[in-house]
Amino acid sequence: MARPGQGSKPQGNQLKVRVKTGKGRTVAQKIWLERQLNDPYVIEAKKLGYRSRAAFKLIEIDDKYKFLKVGGRIVDLGAAPGGWSQVAAKRVKAEDGKGRVVAIDMHGMDPLPAVTIFKKDFYDEDAPRVLIDALGGEKADCVLSDMASHATGHRQTDHINIIALAETGYEFAREVLKPGGTYLAKVLRGGTEGQLLTMMKKDFTSVRHVKPMASRDDSAELFVLAMGFRG
Repeated sequence: MARPGQGSKPQGNQLKVRVKTGKGRTVAQKIWLERQLNDPYVIEAKKLGYRSRAAFKLIEIDDKYKFLKVGGRIVDLGAAPGGWSQVAAKRVKAEDGKGRVVAIDMHGMDPLPAVTIFKKDFYDEDAPRVLIDALGGEKADCVLSDMASHATGHRQTDHINIIALAETGYEFAREVLKPGGTYLAKVLRGGTEGQLLTMMKKDFTSVRHVKPMASRDDSAELFVLAMGFRG
């Protein structure tokens, strides 16, 4: 498993922010809020105008594997709040009219410069055609998926749910990718991701797990990167 990322993590506040219980917060909520307030990636995302810390995960992975090329056509599945779409639009130079980014999320999201957004479920039968039309009638160079189902607290159930999302995204990617294209999706450690990789190796020339530095060390989160779609 590769772990991209250069240098040290961004530096956050020198003094750690402490959060008190009360105001209706549980201990778990207090711990989560403290982690957010002290997370250097959260702080850096706010500073740079990214909608989520997840933007840095995509930045690190693309810095190493370079699949978001100028002029590329990108589909972002389950895109809200839009951090990955922001990164993709910048890297393909969508604002300059050189590339296109189409984002789809069943909950919708606020507008982003140079990103076409659909409030729609990518499970819908017409979704592939709608997105290809939005890309100017051409298939995509890359399909991105940072989707995760709502956590249940049961590790195996959460793992099965997120792998199911990744597998569905993979089937979708097969419909909308052009030959040579890339599929990047979030998964979790737990065993089943090996079966997903076996499936993908039939359709892509290169398949690997990656864990960017921006993924928390204590997280089971991984990303599966499949490149060189055979079509």
